Amino acid sequence: MSTQTSIEWTERTWNPAVGCSKVSPGCAHCYAEVMARRLKAMQVAGYEKGFELTLLPKRLQEPLLRKTPTVYFVNSMSDMFHEEIPDDYIRQVFDVIRRAPQHTFQVLTKRAERMAAFFQDYKPSKNAWLGVTVEDRRYGVPRIDALRRVPAAIRFLSVEPLLEDLGEIDLTGIHWVIVGGESGPKARPMQQEWVLNIKRQCEAQGAAFFFKQWGGWGIDGKKRGKKENGRLLMGRTWDEVPASVVSTEMHSLTR
Repeated sequence: MSTQTSIEWTERTWNPAVGCSKVSPGCAHCYAEVMARRLKAMQVAGYEKGFELTLLPKRLQEPLLRKTPTVYFVNSMSDMFHEEIPDDYIRQVFDVIRRAPQHTFQVLTKRAERMAAFFQDYKPSKNAWLGVTVEDRRYGVPRIDALRRVPAAIRFLSVEPLLEDLGEIDLTGIHWVIVGGESGPKARPMQQEWVLNIKRQCEAQGAAFFFKQWGGWGIDGKKRGKKENGRLLMGRTWDEVPASVVSTEMHSLTR
């Protein structure tokens, strides 16, 4: 089912598949895995197998039933381009996206090469925003090149959890960069200098910059709850979205 979410850069989640497997350091303390186990214990439909990859075709039509323009994060509990999700099923998901032009759909993956290969034969509709996770230099940064090969109206990076200084990055063709620290009891710390380095490059290269959160470690280097640490950077929030597509529903994210 689609549900409201507290994720700062979206409005609702839509999970036509749930479950995943780890591919890089950003997966180490996966929030979705913890949540899936909890939902299984609560006997919530769709989580009978916990965090094992599960297709849920009965959920495919859900966005078509909602008329109010909405920003959806697709597969917040999985990865749309997981190797166990068939191409035909991915195509069905993007066909639904095409049939719901009133909505904006944000699709985020760590399997950037498969995403790039899929879109060689399928052109995404303009309301499909496609992104990759960039948590470090070794695994994350190379995904940006794969994302650039995708013919998306909006390409975005989720730099969360930011695990190290990314150094110089090429943001050519990237419209939006979301940065955040890791949360949870095993959160790894994020340094302010790493964030400011990304912010500087966004400004220089014309990408919108969105600072999501400090996470489990504050700007002062102390560990505490993510709500206590907040999301202020340089004394203010940073909620930029791609200027060329700011719409009524996207304005709601920046209020």
